Order: sequence, then structure tokens, then C-alpha cells
Amino acid sequence: MVTTASTTVHILLFASYAERLGLERIDAALRPGATVADALAYLRALPGGAELPARPLCARNLAHVGADAALADGDELAVLPPLAGG
Repeated sequence: MVTTASTTVHILLFASYAERLGLERIDAALRPGATVADALAYLRALPGGAELPARPLCARNLAHVGADAALADGDELAVLPPLAGG
């Protein structure tokens, strides 16, 4: 018997990104060994996802990460729009 495992990642979208995709949270089933880049590709395939920038700011479990960071089952990935300070 062959089983197909997947990694479920909880993707959080904020501000304009949430507006573009019409969602604030997505539970994505990705392949084992998936990276942040794979999660972003998943988002870009959704309606409105093509409008995401090439390199959005991302945080995995509250820590900033790059596109090559690995994701594990149950991770939370926040995709953040540009931040302005004051």
C-alpha cells in the first residue's frame, strides 16, 4: 500500500495580501520537505495570488525566514506586506 504524506502549513495573510486573496488564513497541504518558496508558489496559484510580490517578507513561527527555509507539519507562515515605522 502506498501512502502520500503531506505537510500542512497554516499560512496567515495580512493587510493588502489578505485583501488580494480574499482570505486571512489558508491551511495548505504541501509536499514533505516543502520550503517557504513552495508555500509562496501555492499562494500564487490561487485567485489574486499572482499579485504577490516576488519576495514578500515571511515569518515562520514568529521568526523571519527566507524563501529557502524548510517548513514542517503544523508550522505557521505569516506573509507580511512591507512594514512602515514611525
